Amino acid sequence: MFAINHAATALVIKKMYPTAPMIWILISVQVMELLWVVLNFIGLERTTTDKEVRYVGNIHLSEMPYSHSVVTMSGAAVMSWLVLSQGFGRPDIGAAFGLGIASHLVLDLITHDRDIPVAPLIKKGPKFGLGLYARFPVPAFFVEIGYGLLCWSIYGGSWLLLATIVLFNLANLSMFFKTIPGIERRMAGKPRLLTVVVFLQIVITLFLVGVLS
Repeated sequence: MFAINHAATALVIKKMYPTAPMIWILISVQVMELLWVVLNFIGLERTTTDKEVRYVGNIHLSEMPYSHSVVTMSGAAVMSWLVLSQGFGRPDIGAAFGLGIASHLVLDLITHDRDIPVAPLIKKGPKFGLGLYARFPVPAFFVEIGYGLLCWSIYGGSWLLLATIVLFNLANLSMFFKTIPGIERRMAGKPRLLTVVVFLQIVITLFLVGVLS
């Protein structure tokens, strides 16, 4: 799922755990993606593209065994819950943080192609993902924006927060409709550019959702 809607997930978690600081929840929903950014820059994970990038299906998360494996993300969610709940005596933050990490895994399993491995170092094991982006990009866009709106509705946020969620989803429109040109056309063969764009989206959307919530 795209950055704005991972950030929107924090709204639902905040509604569930109102005593947990929003900053912790915002970090939790994107901590694995931030790890993905770092690992791509240092070469431990790899992203590739087709010769031409016209939509999200032309971008391939070829290797991400550490940041996005089922074992890594599930383990991080459980460990976060245990450490923050038992070690620091904040069960509200522990539950919220663990749920935030788990939400990232669930949302990516729904939208990603089969690129989510079972665990690090298991190179020949199965990979998971329903392939919504690659197979059904247009419906995927409406799933994305519909999910963002649902999160806003559950939280009961301001109209400015709603506008932010809608506008950032619309900014990704060209990633789902091949006939609409966008920045993705410049990403062919440039995985570092893609990584930078993703990083900027993460930082900006987390900041705006945090401030406007």
